[in-house]
Amino acid sequence: MTETAGPPEAIRLEQLWGSEFGDDYVDRNKTFDHRSPFWRDRLAATGCRRALEVGCNIGGNLQWIAEALPPRDVFGVDVNEKALHVLTQRVPGVNAVWGPARELPFRDGWFDLTFTMGVLIHQPDATLPLVMAEVVRCSSRWVLCGEYHAAANVEVPYRGQEGALFKRDYGRLYRELFPQLVLRDEGFLGRDDGWDDVTWSLFEKA
Repeated sequence: MTETAGPPEAIRLEQLWGSEFGDDYVDRNKTFDHRSPFWRDRLAATGCRRALEVGCNIGGNLQWIAEALPPRDVFGVDVNEKALHVLTQRVPGVNAVWGPARELPFRDGWFDLTFTMGVLIHQPDATLPLVMAEVVRCSSRWVLCGEYHAAANVEVPYRGQEGALFKRDYGRLYRELFPQLVLRDEGFLGRDDGWDDVTWSLFEKA
């Protein structure tokens, strides 16, 4: 692991998620069987051949993508070393990469699909546009975000930590910051579906 320079609040949160706090998150979240239909449909719709998840944790999404794509074409980035270790055990052959979301170690347009699922919600205001720009930069065509939604920015208390979880209108932010993105699909994944009230948006680069 290599520390990188950046805004103090971003560094604080990256260190938080890379510490025992993040390890505890790994231990709490281990069941992802319900996610298969969503990813099957998204991969069919996009024709994706190489995918990157930013903030992949232990691969609750990547495990389903790696069933449809060769694992060598499936990549995940995270700042928690324990999560990446577990990922390589759970989904053999995938590329588990340590790195902060604001500085992705990939060249422009290397992936057909780049996405986050419950990761932008943990970005401070100072670096959120940087993270979103990196997600867009690394995609040749498709960008997907699945996050907690609110019409206005709202900080949500999270396990005793301040500034660690934010609800925002992430779909709107993508459209405002990156006018080259065209919204192709969107939806909601509720608790009855086995998700955690996630609002998702799928964009295509014009």
